[in-house]
Amino acid sequence: MTSPQSVKRVAVVGLGAIGRAVATALDGGLDGLALVAVSVSDPAKHREFLAALSKSPAILPIDALADVADIVIECAPAALLRSIVAPFVSRGKTAIILSVGALLENDDLVATAKQNGGQIVVPTGALIGLDAVTAAAEGTIHSVRMVTRKPVKGLAGAPYIVENNIDIESITEPLKIFDGTAREAAKGFPANLNVAVALSLAGIGPDRTRLEIWADPALTRNVHRVEVDSDSASFTMSIENIPSENPKTGRITALSVIAYLRKQGSALRVGT
Repeated sequence: MTSPQSVKRVAVVGLGAIGRAVATALDGGLDGLALVAVSVSDPAKHREFLAALSKSPAILPIDALADVADIVIECAPAALLRSIVAPFVSRGKTAIILSVGALLENDDLVATAKQNGGQIVVPTGALIGLDAVTAAAEGTIHSVRMVTRKPVKGLAGAPYIVENNIDIESITEPLKIFDGTAREAAKGFPANLNVAVALSLAGIGPDRTRLEIWADPALTRNVHRVEVDSDSASFTMSIENIPSENPKTGRITALSVIAYLRKQGSALRVGT
């Protein structure tokens, strides 16, 4: 059993589909971890949820979280990434991020973490086989290509869609709406393609990782196919993610965060 002295204090920013699932799991008991605080834009909206937890965490502004927690879990809009991560990594603490696409525009945070003994963690999320990609990257990866197919409502409103006047909501058959790099996708689809950026960071980087995005009115799930060619292995991965209550996010994303947290206090860790 974990002693009180070794318990790490956790804060969660954002209580959408992912944040609530993570907070519930922490409240239910993850060895060595305790939920101590949350930060939300509208506390009244979440008061009932928080009151139902066995131990209600403090509701604090983002800039106060690093004073009370050792780990922060970012489940918030991408624009808030820097304000959430910087206070933690600059004090040698850990930030678990889901808006990984925003990290490309704030990559100095990695240097800050390194200088201060902090850590930025990107969970596997919706991408199976990320361990295989990181392993292949220890050798030479020749190419990485990802094809993502999503229900129309999961892509509606993305900046790339709006800027290019693409009327995807009226399509009747699959439509390829993007073909480019992971870096370009991160800018055009900040709420949709964090999975592609995670893939790029695990492998050959955001400028060499190629991505296609298709809007498909017949789909009800997010479908990802990844093809990797390297000097150690060539492999293809496919996954169909069941959307959460937020159509832009798969249910497995929250479970990935919980699995990572559970590993921290586990006597047996499977996977790199």
